[in-house]
Amino acid sequence: MELKVITNPIRGTGPARGLLSNLFYGCGYNFYRCEGELRADDLLIRGKLAQLLRECREHLRLLETAFRREHRVPCGDSALLHPTAVATAQALLGAQRDLQVMEITVHTAALPQLARIHQRNREERGTLEQVVMLDGEVVLALVTLRDAVARLDNGAAAAAKVASLLGASDFSALWSRRAALLSGAAG
Repeated sequence: MELKVITNPIRGTGPARGLLSNLFYGCGYNFYRCEGELRADDLLIRGKLAQLLRECREHLRLLETAFRREHRVPCGDSALLHPTAVATAQALLGAQRDLQVMEITVHTAALPQLARIHQRNREERGTLEQVVMLDGEVVLALVTLRDAVARLDNGAAAAAKVASLLGASDFSALWSRRAALLSGAAG
């Protein structure tokens, strides 16, 4: 997947073009800079990542609820989960927690504010382009994960496969590469 930056077709010299650009694209110096566009792309991509993780978590929650309903054992005024089904329900809850941790990681990630020196801005642009491309890889990994989780149709199958699906998504390694890239840019 290749992400492309949409350039402002009105950008150019002259007061008329500047006025027209402001009318169509808002106002503010940072908005027109490529770095600002890349930062906005990163926010958009992280929003999509969080949405994909929420969709996975919601599907697993529904499977867990159905599984618990199917494996209830009446006990007085309430119903308990059958002892043989406890491990499966716990695995489904654990997977939901893992997905929630991943979502929190995505939400709390932030791009560093680099110095506003001309040379640093050029370096920032390169770093931000790399971050956006890496974010694209994470999107592809999580779309694959979401699609695989969506194909799971019962709690027992989900409990058996979800750990391997989370590992196969390689989210931790991709997010570590992102953090390493950003820590090198901030230093």
